[in-house]
Amino acid sequence: MTTSSYAVLALLDLKPWTGYELTHQAQRSLRYAWPKSERLLYSEPKKLVELGYATTHKEETGGRSRNVYEITDEGRDALSEWTHTKTQPPHIEIEALLRLLFADHGTIEDLRGALDELETDVGKYHEAIVELMASYLEGGHPFPERTHLSVLFATFQIEMFKSIERWIRFAREEIGQWPTTRSIGMNPRTEALTRLLARDESALD
Repeated sequence: MTTSSYAVLALLDLKPWTGYELTHQAQRSLRYAWPKSERLLYSEPKKLVELGYATTHKEETGGRSRNVYEITDEGRDALSEWTHTKTQPPHIEIEALLRLLFADHGTIEDLRGALDELETDVGKYHEAIVELMASYLEGGHPFPERTHLSVLFATFQIEMFKSIERWIRFAREEIGQWPTTRSIGMNPRTEALTRLLARDESALD
């Protein structure tokens, strides 16, 4: 059982789903905290069935047959046990940051392009969460009894997106003072920023 296994198991505890429905719901609710490939989301329910944590049955819809997955009592027990195990440490995977770290292999325009793309992507995620929260006010939450959890989850997401957007603006201002991406090193500006960070103070203030 992986963390992804438990995430799918938790979705199954909400209601029975087809593989397609599971993937759609995971993309709607989990992708900002636990993004996984569509192939993985389709394979996880089958693994849960093999472990006895879920069952599957055929359902006819519109002349087509599809598998519907449902959690078992053993699955609910496993899910309950998982909630008090040690969590994995967080990890951040943002290619634009990697491009920044090695920007001395390219140009300032290359770096600006990476920041522009990051801003566009984060902006789309930010807007999607805001729209999702607005839909909840109109009765759009599929599981209204879980609104308190969804709102706390969304608060983290929106604050994270705002922080990234704020950092992008700061990064653009800094880059605007660079003549090139190469060999700037420790100058008065980078020293001032380093001293702030060494005191655990924000360089963005």
